[in-house]
Amino acid sequence: MTHQAIRVLLVDDQPLLRMGLATILSTEPGVEVVGEASNGREALAQVEALDPDVVCMDVQMPHMDGIEATKALTASGARAAVLILTTFDRDDFLFETLNAGASGFLLKTAGPEQLIHAIQVLAGGESLLAPEVTGRVLDRMFTEPADEPKAASQPVPELPVPLTRREDEILAMLVTGKSNADIAEELFVGPATVKTHVSNILMKLDVKDRIHAVIWAYEHGYVDAQG
Repeated sequence: MTHQAIRVLLVDDQPLLRMGLATILSTEPGVEVVGEASNGREALAQVEALDPDVVCMDVQMPHMDGIEATKALTASGARAAVLILTTFDRDDFLFETLNAGASGFLLKTAGPEQLIHAIQVLAGGESLLAPEVTGRVLDRMFTEPADEPKAASQPVPELPVPLTRREDEILAMLVTGKSNADIAEELFVGPATVKTHVSNILMKLDVKDRIHAVIWAYEHGYVDAQG
């Protein structure tokens, strides 16, 4: 392994599953498994000791589950990105982990290529959701049950550095689930230009990835306010 390898911590209460994940990741030259943990408490200690780039986190574990561990990592300011790996395709797990600060969500039925790709994406500062759940995230954010009143948005805060008109436009596109490539094509600009704008948006909103930029926009009614 070189010093440029992506450092990964595996967190799951099943030793055989951790072993299987480690075996899969050992086939990728750019990824190094630097440690393992069997519950959330151990994960917090290992993150502090090992400083991984990505934490592959199970949800249901003894002592401290993956949701609480993700909240604690986010609150601590740890730089590691959390990739949730779970057997359960449940909306409550999905939304609780995203709200806790996770940057990715995959089902354990994902193939080795999907897992490695997700780790690479998160290590690069981006976010990723399993294809099976992306649509549900957007549906949950922008539709409300007919028999329930729409929750009031938080006031749009005055940002220390306001978004530019172009950044407003790109944030609105992120909310609809468009990729950088989609945005570049629609705006007739290069992907690198879009990536720069997205990075500026994340910095100004003080969020770590595009998923949480979308959550921020939804919670504050920002896109509606700008539209």
